Amino acid sequence: MHSIMMWATALGLMNHFCFRNYEPSGANLPLVLLAVQPAILLVLIGEPFSLLRLLWSYIVFLGSLSLSIVAYRLSPFHPLVRYPGPVIAKVTKLWGLWKASRGYKHLYYKKLHDTYGPYVRVGPNELSVIDVVAVGQILSHGGLDKGRYHEAGRHSSAPPHIVSLSGEAHTARRRVWNRALTSVRDYEPLIGKRASQLVSCLRDGGTADLVHWFDLFSFDVMGDLAFGGAFEMLRDGRDVGGLGGRIQVFMKALDLSGQIPWIIDTLHFLPQVGRTIQEFNDFGQGLAIQRMKNGAVGTKDLWYHLADEAGLEKRKPTLEDAAADGIVAIIAASDTTASALSSVVWFLLSTPEYYRRVQQELDEVIADGDDPLDTKKHQELHFLSACINEALRLHPPVPSKGTRQIPFTQCGRRISGRFIPPGTSVLTPAYSLHRNLEYFSYPDQFLPDRWLPGSNFERHDASAFMPFSLGPANCVGQKLAKCELFMVLSILFKSFELRFADGFDCEAWPLTLKDHFVVTRGPLYVNMAPRYKNAHA
Repeated sequence: MHSIMMWATALGLMNHFCFRNYEPSGANLPLVLLAVQPAILLVLIGEPFSLLRLLWSYIVFLGSLSLSIVAYRLSPFHPLVRYPGPVIAKVTKLWGLWKASRGYKHLYYKKLHDTYGPYVRVGPNELSVIDVVAVGQILSHGGLDKGRYHEAGRHSSAPPHIVSLSGEAHTARRRVWNRALTSVRDYEPLIGKRASQLVSCLRDGGTADLVHWFDLFSFDVMGDLAFGGAFEMLRDGRDVGGLGGRIQVFMKALDLSGQIPWIIDTLHFLPQVGRTIQEFNDFGQGLAIQRMKNGAVGTKDLWYHLADEAGLEKRKPTLEDAAADGIVAIIAASDTTASALSSVVWFLLSTPEYYRRVQQELDEVIADGDDPLDTKKHQELHFLSACINEALRLHPPVPSKGTRQIPFTQCGRRISGRFIPPGTSVLTPAYSLHRNLEYFSYPDQFLPDRWLPGSNFERHDASAFMPFSLGPANCVGQKLAKCELFMVLSILFKSFELRFADGFDCEAWPLTLKDHFVVTRGPLYVNMAPRYKNAHA
Protein backbone atom coordinates (compact mmCIF):
# COMPACT_ATOMS: atom_id res chain seq x y z
CA MET A 1 0.00 0.00 0.00
CA HIS A 2 2.92 2.36 0.74
CA SER A 3 4.29 2.09 -2.81
CA ILE A 4 0.78 2.67 -4.24
CA MET A 5 0.44 5.81 -2.14
CA MET A 6 3.83 7.12 -3.26
CA TRP A 7 3.32 6.44 -6.97
CA ALA A 8 -0.36 7.54 -7.04
CA THR A 9 0.58 10.81 -5.32
CA ALA A 10 3.29 11.44 -7.88
CA LEU A 11 0.89 10.59 -10.70
CA GLY A 12 -1.67 13.08 -9.38
CA LEU A 13 0.93 15.85 -9.20
CA MET A 14 2.16 14.99 -12.70
CA ASN A 15 -1.40 15.23 -14.08
CA HIS A 16 -1.89 18.65 -12.52
CA PHE A 17 1.38 19.86 -14.04
CA CYS A 18 0.36 18.62 -17.49
CA PHE A 19 -3.19 20.00 -17.37
CA ARG A 20 -1.95 23.37 -16.13
CA ASN A 21 0.73 23.77 -18.77
CA TYR A 22 -1.09 22.09 -21.65
CA GLU A 23 -4.67 23.21 -21.14
CA PRO A 24 -7.06 20.69 -22.77
CA SER A 25 -9.75 22.15 -25.03
CA GLY A 26 -12.36 19.70 -23.76
CA ALA A 27 -13.03 17.18 -21.03
CA ASN A 28 -13.48 14.00 -23.07
CA LEU A 29 -9.85 12.85 -23.24
CA PRO A 30 -8.89 14.07 -19.72
CA LEU A 31 -11.84 12.22 -18.17
CA VAL A 32 -10.83 9.01 -19.90
CA LEU A 33 -7.23 9.46 -18.75
CA LEU A 34 -8.30 10.15 -15.18
CA ALA A 35 -10.44 7.03 -15.22
CA VAL A 36 -7.81 4.60 -16.47
CA GLN A 37 -4.54 5.86 -14.98
CA PRO A 38 -4.91 4.44 -11.42
CA ALA A 39 -5.66 0.99 -12.84
CA ILE A 40 -2.71 1.17 -15.26
CA LEU A 41 -0.50 2.32 -12.40
CA LEU A 42 -1.08 -0.92 -10.51
CA VAL A 43 0.06 -2.89 -13.52
CA LEU A 44 3.15 -0.76 -14.10
CA ILE A 45 4.42 -0.93 -10.51
CA GLY A 46 3.73 -4.67 -10.34
CA GLU A 47 1.25 -4.60 -7.46
CA PRO A 48 -1.06 -7.64 -7.15
CA PHE A 49 -4.52 -6.67 -8.31
CA SER A 50 -7.35 -6.40 -5.79
CA LEU A 51 -10.39 -4.17 -5.45
CA LEU A 52 -8.97 -2.69 -2.25
CA ARG A 53 -5.67 -1.75 -3.94
CA LEU A 54 -7.53 -0.36 -6.95
CA LEU A 55 -9.80 1.74 -4.70
CA TRP A 56 -6.80 2.99 -2.72
CA SER A 57 -5.02 3.91 -5.94
CA TYR A 58 -8.00 5.97 -7.10
CA ILE A 59 -8.42 7.72 -3.72
CA VAL A 60 -4.75 8.70 -3.44
CA PHE A 61 -4.49 9.71 -7.11
CA LEU A 62 -7.61 11.89 -7.14
CA GLY A 63 -6.85 13.25 -3.67
CA SER A 64 -3.33 14.24 -4.69
CA LEU A 65 -4.59 15.85 -7.90
CA SER A 66 -7.35 17.78 -6.07
CA LEU A 67 -5.11 19.01 -3.25
CA SER A 68 -2.49 20.10 -5.74
CA ILE A 69 -5.08 22.07 -7.74
CA VAL A 70 -6.51 23.74 -4.63
CA ALA A 71 -3.07 24.61 -3.25
CA TYR A 72 -1.98 26.13 -6.54
CA ARG A 73 -5.15 28.17 -7.00
CA LEU A 74 -4.74 29.67 -3.53
CA SER A 75 -0.98 30.05 -3.75
CA PRO A 76 1.01 33.23 -4.46
CA PHE A 77 2.15 31.58 -7.70
CA HIS A 78 -1.28 31.75 -9.35
CA PRO A 79 -1.46 34.42 -12.11
CA LEU A 80 -4.63 35.95 -10.60
CA VAL A 81 -3.35 36.07 -7.02
CA ARG A 82 -3.51 39.89 -6.97
CA TYR A 83 -7.23 39.95 -7.67
CA PRO A 84 -9.55 39.68 -4.62
CA GLY A 85 -12.50 37.34 -4.34
CA PRO A 86 -14.05 34.69 -2.10
CA VAL A 87 -11.86 31.67 -1.41
CA ILE A 88 -14.45 29.20 -2.62
CA ALA A 89 -14.64 30.96 -6.00
CA LYS A 90 -10.85 30.84 -6.35
CA VAL A 91 -10.85 27.11 -5.63
CA THR A 92 -13.64 25.87 -7.89
CA LYS A 93 -16.05 27.04 -10.56
CA LEU A 94 -18.64 24.64 -9.13
CA TRP A 95 -19.54 27.37 -6.62
CA GLY A 96 -20.41 29.70 -9.49
CA LEU A 97 -22.30 26.89 -11.18
CA TRP A 98 -24.47 26.47 -8.08
CA LYS A 99 -25.17 30.21 -7.95
CA ALA A 100 -26.08 30.20 -11.62
CA SER A 101 -28.41 27.22 -11.19
CA ARG A 102 -30.54 29.25 -8.78
CA GLY A 103 -30.88 32.11 -11.27
CA TYR A 104 -29.44 34.82 -9.07
CA LYS A 105 -25.86 35.10 -10.25
CA HIS A 106 -26.46 38.76 -11.18
CA LEU A 107 -27.18 39.49 -7.51
CA TYR A 108 -24.20 37.37 -6.47
CA TYR A 109 -21.82 39.33 -8.72
CA LYS A 110 -23.27 42.61 -7.47
CA LYS A 111 -22.64 41.58 -3.86
CA LEU A 112 -19.08 40.54 -4.69
CA HIS A 113 -18.34 43.87 -6.38
CA ASP A 114 -19.82 45.76 -3.43
CA THR A 115 -17.42 43.82 -1.19
CA TYR A 116 -14.24 43.59 -3.27
CA GLY A 117 -14.37 46.46 -5.76
CA PRO A 118 -14.40 46.72 -9.58
CA TYR A 119 -12.14 43.69 -10.20
CA VAL A 120 -13.22 40.41 -8.59
CA ARG A 121 -11.93 36.88 -9.09
CA VAL A 122 -15.13 34.88 -9.51
CA GLY A 123 -13.55 31.61 -10.65
CA PRO A 124 -10.15 29.90 -10.64
CA ASN A 125 -9.31 31.63 -13.94
CA GLU A 126 -12.15 34.13 -14.27
CA LEU A 127 -12.52 37.82 -13.44
CA SER A 128 -15.61 40.00 -13.21
CA VAL A 129 -14.84 43.58 -14.19
CA ILE A 130 -17.03 46.69 -13.83
CA ASP A 131 -14.42 49.41 -14.29
CA VAL A 132 -16.00 51.43 -17.11
CA VAL A 133 -12.69 52.11 -18.89
CA ALA A 134 -11.74 48.44 -18.74
CA VAL A 135 -15.19 47.34 -19.92
CA GLY A 136 -14.88 49.59 -22.95
CA GLN A 137 -11.47 48.13 -23.80
CA ILE A 138 -12.68 44.56 -23.31
CA LEU A 139 -15.77 44.86 -25.51
CA SER A 140 -14.70 47.40 -28.14
CA HIS A 141 -12.88 46.87 -31.44
CA GLY A 142 -9.54 45.24 -30.71
CA GLY A 143 -10.86 43.96 -27.38
CA LEU A 144 -11.06 40.39 -26.17
CA ASP A 145 -12.49 37.51 -28.18
CA LYS A 146 -15.57 35.64 -27.06
CA GLY A 147 -15.01 32.87 -24.57
CA ARG A 148 -16.30 29.33 -24.94
CA TYR A 149 -19.45 30.27 -22.98
CA HIS A 150 -21.01 31.39 -26.26
CA GLU A 151 -20.64 27.90 -27.73
CA ALA A 152 -22.56 26.23 -24.92
CA GLY A 153 -25.84 25.84 -26.77
CA ARG A 154 -24.36 24.53 -29.99
CA HIS A 155 -23.22 21.02 -30.73
CA SER A 156 -19.99 20.77 -32.70
CA SER A 157 -21.91 19.15 -35.55
CA ALA A 158 -24.34 22.09 -35.81
CA PRO A 159 -23.55 25.20 -37.89
CA PRO A 160 -22.22 28.21 -35.96
CA HIS A 161 -24.56 31.15 -35.41
CA ILE A 162 -23.93 34.86 -34.92
CA VAL A 163 -23.53 34.52 -31.14
CA SER A 164 -20.86 31.81 -31.25
CA LEU A 165 -18.80 33.30 -34.07
CA SER A 166 -15.84 35.61 -33.57
CA GLY A 167 -13.16 37.28 -35.68
CA GLU A 168 -13.58 37.50 -39.44
CA ALA A 169 -16.42 34.96 -39.47
CA HIS A 170 -18.40 37.12 -37.03
CA THR A 171 -17.67 40.24 -39.08
CA ALA A 172 -19.03 38.61 -42.23
CA ARG A 173 -22.19 37.36 -40.52
CA ARG A 174 -22.64 40.65 -38.68
CA ARG A 175 -22.61 42.46 -42.03
CA VAL A 176 -25.74 40.54 -43.00
CA TRP A 177 -27.42 41.33 -39.67
CA ASN A 178 -26.53 45.01 -39.98
CA ARG A 179 -28.13 45.12 -43.41
CA ALA A 180 -31.23 43.50 -41.94
CA LEU A 181 -31.61 45.70 -38.87
CA THR A 182 -29.88 49.03 -39.50
CA SER A 183 -33.25 50.45 -40.50
CA VAL A 184 -36.44 49.07 -38.98
CA ARG A 185 -38.81 51.10 -41.13
CA ASP A 186 -39.73 48.06 -43.21
CA TYR A 187 -40.73 46.23 -40.04
CA GLU A 188 -42.86 48.96 -38.46
CA PRO A 189 -46.15 47.80 -40.08
CA LEU A 190 -45.66 44.27 -38.74
CA ILE A 191 -44.81 45.51 -35.24
CA GLY A 192 -47.72 47.96 -35.28
CA LYS A 193 -50.11 45.22 -36.37
CA ARG A 194 -49.04 42.99 -33.47
CA ALA A 195 -49.15 45.88 -30.95
CA SER A 196 -52.73 46.64 -32.02
CA GLN A 197 -53.59 42.96 -31.76
CA LEU A 198 -52.13 42.85 -28.24
CA VAL A 199 -54.33 45.73 -27.09
CA SER A 200 -57.31 44.17 -28.82
CA CYS A 201 -56.76 40.97 -26.85
CA LEU A 202 -56.85 43.00 -23.64
CA ARG A 203 -59.70 45.32 -24.63
CA ASP A 204 -62.19 43.95 -22.10
CA GLY A 205 -59.98 45.04 -19.21
CA GLY A 206 -60.00 43.15 -15.93
CA THR A 207 -56.94 41.41 -14.52
CA ALA A 208 -54.22 40.18 -16.87
CA ASP A 209 -50.75 38.73 -16.53
CA LEU A 210 -48.81 41.17 -18.71
CA VAL A 211 -45.70 38.98 -18.70
CA HIS A 212 -47.76 36.29 -20.42
CA TRP A 213 -49.16 38.69 -23.03
CA PHE A 214 -45.84 40.42 -23.67
CA ASP A 215 -44.29 36.99 -24.29
CA LEU A 216 -46.97 36.14 -26.84
CA PHE A 217 -46.57 39.52 -28.55
CA SER A 218 -42.78 39.22 -28.83
CA PHE A 219 -42.94 35.65 -30.14
CA ASP A 220 -45.45 36.66 -32.81
CA VAL A 221 -43.36 39.64 -33.88
CA MET A 222 -40.18 37.60 -34.19
CA GLY A 223 -42.06 34.78 -35.88
CA ASP A 224 -43.26 37.31 -38.46
CA LEU A 225 -39.83 38.80 -39.02
CA ALA A 226 -37.61 35.73 -38.85
CA PHE A 227 -39.81 33.01 -40.35
CA GLY A 228 -42.66 34.61 -42.25
CA GLY A 229 -45.41 34.43 -39.60
CA ALA A 230 -44.62 31.14 -37.95
CA PHE A 231 -46.75 31.76 -34.85
CA GLU A 232 -50.20 33.08 -33.95
CA MET A 233 -49.94 33.10 -30.19
CA LEU A 234 -51.84 36.35 -29.60
CA ARG A 235 -54.73 35.00 -31.63
CA ASP A 236 -54.82 31.82 -29.58
CA GLY A 237 -54.14 33.58 -26.29
CA ARG A 238 -51.55 31.01 -25.30
CA ASP A 239 -48.21 29.49 -26.21
CA VAL A 240 -49.65 26.57 -28.16
CA GLY A 241 -46.38 24.78 -28.85
CA GLY A 242 -44.82 25.53 -25.47
CA LEU A 243 -42.06 27.50 -27.18
CA GLY A 244 -41.52 29.78 -24.19
CA GLY A 245 -41.00 26.88 -21.82
CA ARG A 246 -38.68 25.11 -24.25
CA ILE A 247 -36.60 28.26 -24.65
CA GLN A 248 -36.33 28.67 -20.88
CA VAL A 249 -35.12 25.08 -20.48
CA PHE A 250 -32.69 25.53 -23.35
CA MET A 251 -31.33 28.84 -22.02
CA LYS A 252 -30.88 27.46 -18.52
CA ALA A 253 -28.98 24.45 -19.89
CA LEU A 254 -26.88 26.79 -22.04
CA ASP A 255 -26.11 29.07 -19.11
CA LEU A 256 -25.18 26.27 -16.73
CA SER A 257 -22.94 24.45 -19.18
CA GLY A 258 -21.35 27.78 -20.05
CA GLN A 259 -20.15 28.11 -16.46
CA ILE A 260 -17.83 25.15 -17.05
CA PRO A 261 -17.19 25.40 -20.81
CA TRP A 262 -14.47 22.75 -20.88
CA ILE A 263 -17.14 20.12 -20.29
CA ILE A 264 -19.57 21.32 -23.00
CA ASP A 265 -18.66 18.66 -25.57
CA THR A 266 -18.91 15.96 -22.91
CA LEU A 267 -22.37 17.11 -21.85
CA HIS A 268 -23.55 16.69 -25.43
CA PHE A 269 -23.11 12.94 -25.02
CA LEU A 270 -25.83 12.92 -22.35
CA PRO A 271 -29.11 11.84 -23.98
CA GLN A 272 -31.21 14.67 -22.51
CA VAL A 273 -28.76 17.39 -23.52
CA GLY A 274 -28.24 15.97 -26.99
CA ARG A 275 -31.99 15.58 -27.47
CA THR A 276 -32.67 19.19 -26.37
CA ILE A 277 -30.12 20.57 -28.82
CA GLN A 278 -31.33 18.33 -31.63
CA GLU A 279 -34.94 19.36 -31.02
CA PHE A 280 -33.99 23.00 -31.36
CA ASN A 281 -32.04 22.33 -34.54
CA ASP A 282 -35.01 20.42 -35.98
CA PHE A 283 -37.40 23.17 -34.86
CA GLY A 284 -35.32 25.81 -36.64
CA GLN A 285 -35.08 23.68 -39.77
CA GLY A 286 -38.84 23.25 -39.83
CA LEU A 287 -39.47 26.98 -39.50
CA ALA A 288 -36.94 27.72 -42.24
CA ILE A 289 -38.56 25.27 -44.64
CA GLN A 290 -41.98 26.73 -43.84
CA ARG A 291 -40.72 30.28 -44.51
CA MET A 292 -39.22 29.27 -47.86
CA LYS A 293 -42.49 27.61 -48.84
CA ASN A 294 -44.84 30.40 -47.71
CA GLY A 295 -42.71 33.48 -48.38
CA ALA A 296 -42.53 36.66 -46.29
CA VAL A 297 -45.32 38.40 -44.40
CA GLY A 298 -43.93 41.76 -45.52
CA THR A 299 -41.82 42.75 -48.49
CA LYS A 300 -38.38 42.12 -46.97
CA ASP A 301 -38.36 40.39 -43.61
CA LEU A 302 -35.40 39.42 -41.46
CA TRP A 303 -35.16 36.02 -43.16
CA TYR A 304 -34.80 37.77 -46.52
CA HIS A 305 -31.48 39.16 -45.29
CA LEU A 306 -30.32 36.18 -43.21
CA ALA A 307 -30.78 33.85 -46.17
CA ASP A 308 -29.27 36.49 -48.51
CA GLU A 309 -32.18 36.21 -50.91
CA ALA A 310 -30.86 39.35 -52.63
CA GLY A 311 -27.60 37.56 -53.43
CA LEU A 312 -25.31 40.26 -52.01
CA GLU A 313 -22.82 37.97 -50.25
CA LYS A 314 -19.93 36.14 -51.90
CA ARG A 315 -21.01 32.93 -50.18
CA LYS A 316 -24.72 32.37 -49.88
CA PRO A 317 -25.68 31.03 -46.43
CA THR A 318 -26.91 27.47 -46.30
CA LEU A 319 -30.39 26.67 -45.06
CA GLU A 320 -28.82 25.42 -41.81
CA ASP A 321 -26.85 28.67 -41.33
CA ALA A 322 -29.90 30.86 -41.85
CA ALA A 323 -32.08 28.66 -39.64
CA ALA A 324 -29.52 28.83 -36.81
CA ASP A 325 -29.48 32.63 -36.93
CA GLY A 326 -33.27 32.75 -37.18
CA ILE A 327 -33.58 30.75 -33.96
CA VAL A 328 -31.09 33.10 -32.29
CA ALA A 329 -33.31 36.01 -33.34
CA ILE A 330 -36.39 34.46 -31.80
CA ILE A 331 -34.67 33.51 -28.54
CA ALA A 332 -32.70 36.72 -28.07
CA ALA A 333 -35.14 39.30 -29.35
CA SER A 334 -38.38 37.87 -27.97
CA ASP A 335 -37.13 37.27 -24.44
CA THR A 336 -35.29 40.56 -24.09
CA THR A 337 -38.17 42.64 -25.47
CA ALA A 338 -40.76 40.98 -23.23
CA SER A 339 -38.45 41.40 -20.25
CA ALA A 340 -37.94 45.12 -20.91
CA LEU A 341 -41.67 45.73 -21.42
CA SER A 342 -42.49 43.97 -18.15
CA SER A 343 -39.88 45.92 -16.21
CA VAL A 344 -41.00 49.32 -17.55
CA VAL A 345 -44.59 48.60 -16.54
CA TRP A 346 -43.55 47.35 -13.10
CA PHE A 347 -41.37 50.38 -12.38
CA LEU A 348 -44.04 52.86 -13.51
CA LEU A 349 -46.86 51.23 -11.56
CA SER A 350 -44.55 51.14 -8.52
CA THR A 351 -43.99 54.90 -8.83
CA PRO A 352 -47.40 56.49 -9.56
CA GLU A 353 -45.95 60.00 -9.93
CA TYR A 354 -43.85 58.86 -12.90
CA TYR A 355 -46.73 56.88 -14.36
CA ARG A 356 -48.87 60.03 -14.34
CA ARG A 357 -46.09 61.99 -16.06
CA VAL A 358 -45.92 59.34 -18.78
CA GLN A 359 -49.67 59.50 -19.29
CA GLN A 360 -49.60 63.30 -19.39
CA GLU A 361 -46.80 63.32 -21.96
CA LEU A 362 -48.62 60.78 -24.10
CA ASP A 363 -51.85 62.78 -24.00
CA GLU A 364 -49.98 65.96 -24.98
CA VAL A 365 -47.99 64.41 -27.81
CA ILE A 366 -50.62 61.98 -29.11
CA ALA A 367 -53.97 63.78 -29.12
CA ASP A 368 -57.31 62.00 -29.25
CA GLY A 369 -57.74 60.58 -32.70
CA ASP A 370 -53.99 60.45 -33.41
CA ASP A 371 -52.28 57.13 -34.02
CA PRO A 372 -50.30 56.02 -30.93
CA LEU A 373 -48.23 53.79 -33.24
CA ASP A 374 -46.89 56.75 -35.24
CA THR A 375 -43.12 56.47 -34.82
CA LYS A 376 -42.64 60.16 -35.63
CA LYS A 377 -44.63 60.99 -32.50
CA HIS A 378 -42.46 58.65 -30.44
CA GLN A 379 -39.47 60.92 -30.98
CA GLU A 380 -41.25 63.53 -28.84
CA LEU A 381 -41.83 61.15 -25.91
CA HIS A 382 -38.75 62.24 -23.99
CA PHE A 383 -39.93 61.24 -20.53
CA LEU A 384 -41.12 57.80 -21.67
CA SER A 385 -37.71 57.36 -23.30
CA ALA A 386 -36.07 58.27 -19.99
CA CYS A 387 -38.25 55.71 -18.19
CA ILE A 388 -37.26 53.03 -20.68
CA ASN A 389 -33.57 53.81 -20.20
CA GLU A 390 -33.92 53.75 -16.43
CA ALA A 391 -35.74 50.40 -16.50
CA LEU A 392 -33.02 48.99 -18.77
CA ARG A 393 -30.39 50.30 -16.37
CA LEU A 394 -31.91 48.66 -13.31
CA HIS A 395 -33.20 45.52 -15.04
CA PRO A 396 -30.93 44.87 -18.04
CA PRO A 397 -32.44 42.00 -20.08
CA VAL A 398 -29.00 40.32 -20.18
CA PRO A 399 -27.73 40.99 -16.64
CA SER A 400 -24.43 39.09 -16.61
CA LYS A 401 -23.59 38.40 -20.26
CA GLY A 402 -21.13 35.84 -21.53
CA THR A 403 -17.39 35.85 -20.99
CA ARG A 404 -14.55 37.11 -23.13
CA GLN A 405 -11.19 35.38 -22.97
CA ILE A 406 -7.51 36.09 -23.41
CA PRO A 407 -6.16 33.20 -25.52
CA PHE A 408 -3.49 30.94 -24.08
CA THR A 409 -1.44 31.68 -27.19
CA GLN A 410 -1.07 35.34 -26.18
CA CYS A 411 1.17 36.78 -23.50
CA GLY A 412 -1.69 38.41 -21.65
CA ARG A 413 -3.24 41.85 -22.04
CA ARG A 414 -3.00 45.12 -20.18
CA ILE A 415 -6.53 46.38 -19.60
CA SER A 416 -6.98 49.82 -18.06
CA GLY A 417 -3.51 49.65 -16.55
CA ARG A 418 -3.95 46.15 -15.09
CA PHE A 419 -2.30 43.02 -16.43
CA ILE A 420 -4.64 40.10 -17.15
CA PRO A 421 -2.77 36.84 -17.83
CA PRO A 422 -3.39 34.45 -20.75
CA GLY A 423 -6.22 31.97 -20.38
CA THR A 424 -8.27 34.30 -18.19
CA SER A 425 -12.00 34.55 -18.83
CA VAL A 426 -13.39 38.03 -18.26
CA LEU A 427 -16.98 38.86 -17.37
CA THR A 428 -18.52 42.35 -17.63
CA PRO A 429 -21.90 42.11 -15.83
CA ALA A 430 -24.21 44.94 -16.84
CA TYR A 431 -26.35 44.60 -13.71
CA SER A 432 -23.39 45.33 -11.43
CA LEU A 433 -22.01 48.08 -13.67
CA HIS A 434 -25.37 49.87 -13.92
CA ARG A 435 -25.76 49.92 -10.14
CA ASN A 436 -22.23 51.12 -9.39
CA LEU A 437 -22.21 54.23 -7.18
CA GLU A 438 -19.08 55.41 -8.99
CA TYR A 439 -21.11 56.05 -12.14
CA PHE A 440 -24.69 56.73 -11.04
CA SER A 441 -26.03 58.68 -8.09
CA TYR A 442 -28.62 56.72 -6.09
CA PRO A 443 -27.83 53.69 -8.27
CA ASP A 444 -30.56 51.39 -6.93
CA GLN A 445 -33.40 53.90 -7.29
CA PHE A 446 -35.71 54.35 -10.28
CA LEU A 447 -35.07 58.00 -11.17
CA PRO A 448 -35.80 58.54 -14.88
CA ASP A 449 -35.07 62.27 -14.69
CA ARG A 450 -31.37 61.41 -14.70
CA TRP A 451 -31.72 60.77 -18.44
CA LEU A 452 -33.26 64.14 -19.26
CA PRO A 453 -31.17 67.12 -20.45
CA GLY A 454 -30.24 69.48 -17.66
CA SER A 455 -30.54 66.92 -14.88
CA ASN A 456 -28.30 67.83 -11.96
CA PHE A 457 -27.31 64.41 -10.67
CA GLU A 458 -23.82 64.44 -9.22
CA ARG A 459 -22.87 61.25 -11.02
CA HIS A 460 -24.34 60.15 -14.33
CA ASP A 461 -21.86 58.41 -16.61
CA ALA A 462 -23.71 57.32 -19.75
CA SER A 463 -20.64 55.34 -20.85
CA ALA A 464 -21.43 52.93 -17.99
CA PHE A 465 -24.84 52.18 -19.52
CA MET A 466 -24.76 49.12 -21.77
CA PRO A 467 -28.08 47.23 -21.83
CA PHE A 468 -27.32 46.27 -25.43
CA SER A 469 -23.63 45.59 -24.78
CA LEU A 470 -20.82 47.48 -26.55
CA GLY A 471 -18.47 47.16 -29.47
CA PRO A 472 -18.67 45.03 -32.63
CA ALA A 473 -20.68 42.30 -30.90
CA ASN A 474 -23.29 44.59 -29.38
CA CYS A 475 -26.98 43.85 -29.85
CA VAL A 476 -27.68 44.38 -33.53
CA GLY A 477 -31.43 44.47 -32.82
CA GLN A 478 -31.48 47.39 -30.39
CA LYS A 479 -33.28 49.72 -32.81
CA LEU A 480 -35.90 47.05 -33.39
CA ALA A 481 -36.28 46.56 -29.64
CA LYS A 482 -36.71 50.30 -29.03
CA CYS A 483 -39.34 50.44 -31.78
CA GLU A 484 -41.29 47.61 -30.15
CA LEU A 485 -41.03 49.22 -26.71
CA PHE A 486 -42.35 52.59 -27.85
CA MET A 487 -45.17 51.09 -29.91
CA VAL A 488 -46.44 48.74 -27.22
CA LEU A 489 -46.08 51.15 -24.30
CA SER A 490 -47.63 54.05 -26.20
CA ILE A 491 -50.73 52.19 -27.28
CA LEU A 492 -51.01 50.35 -23.96
CA PHE A 493 -50.86 53.46 -21.76
CA LYS A 494 -53.14 55.39 -24.12
CA SER A 495 -55.69 52.61 -24.12
CA PHE A 496 -55.76 51.52 -20.47
CA GLU A 497 -55.54 52.75 -16.92
CA LEU A 498 -53.26 50.29 -15.16
CA ARG A 499 -52.69 49.33 -11.54
CA PHE A 500 -51.37 46.26 -9.77
CA ALA A 501 -54.03 43.60 -9.28
CA ASP A 502 -55.55 43.23 -5.83
CA GLY A 503 -53.58 40.75 -3.77
CA PHE A 504 -50.57 40.77 -6.11
CA ASP A 505 -47.29 41.06 -4.20
CA CYS A 506 -45.76 43.70 -6.43
CA GLU A 507 -42.74 44.30 -4.17
CA ALA A 508 -41.66 40.66 -4.55
CA TRP A 509 -41.84 40.65 -8.36
CA PRO A 510 -38.15 41.57 -8.93
CA LEU A 511 -37.20 38.40 -7.04
CA THR A 512 -38.91 36.39 -9.79
CA LEU A 513 -36.38 37.71 -12.32
CA LYS A 514 -33.84 34.96 -12.87
CA ASP A 515 -30.62 35.32 -14.79
CA HIS A 516 -30.07 32.47 -17.24
CA PHE A 517 -28.17 34.65 -19.73
CA VAL A 518 -31.47 36.31 -20.63
CA VAL A 519 -33.95 37.05 -17.86
CA THR A 520 -36.89 34.81 -17.10
CA ARG A 521 -39.70 36.40 -15.13
CA GLY A 522 -42.68 35.52 -13.00
CA PRO A 523 -46.28 36.68 -13.61
CA LEU A 524 -47.07 40.40 -13.46
CA TYR A 525 -50.76 40.70 -12.59
CA VAL A 526 -52.25 44.06 -13.50
CA ASN A 527 -55.79 45.41 -13.36
CA MET A 528 -56.67 47.09 -16.66
CA ALA A 529 -59.51 49.57 -17.08
CA PRO A 530 -60.10 51.03 -20.58
CA ARG A 531 -59.47 54.75 -20.85
CA TYR A 532 -62.72 55.18 -22.75
CA LYS A 533 -61.97 58.70 -23.84
CA ASN A 534 -58.72 57.66 -25.49
CA ALA A 535 -59.36 53.99 -26.12
CA HIS A 536 -57.64 52.47 -29.17
CA ALA A 537 -58.50 48.85 -28.49
